[in-house]
Amino acid sequence: MTEVRAEITANVWQVHVEVGQQVAEGDTLVILESMKMEIPVESPVGGAVASVAVKPEDQVQEGDLIAVID
Repeated sequence: MTEVRAEITANVWQVHVEVGQQVAEGDTLVILESMKMEIPVESPVGGAVASVAVKPEDQVQEGDLIAVID
């Protein structure tokens, strides 16, 4: 299992995946928004999305869990 964590403090703007969905390395999982900039969070590995820990309009801090890829 691979945990995907936020690299910055930001707001969750869009969630592009759901539990059970297959993703490839580099696929966009969520898009964060910080200071009017869109920051895509990409999957570091291929696999199935085991969990998604955020929803649109959530606020994340650096290091917060975003998703788990199995």
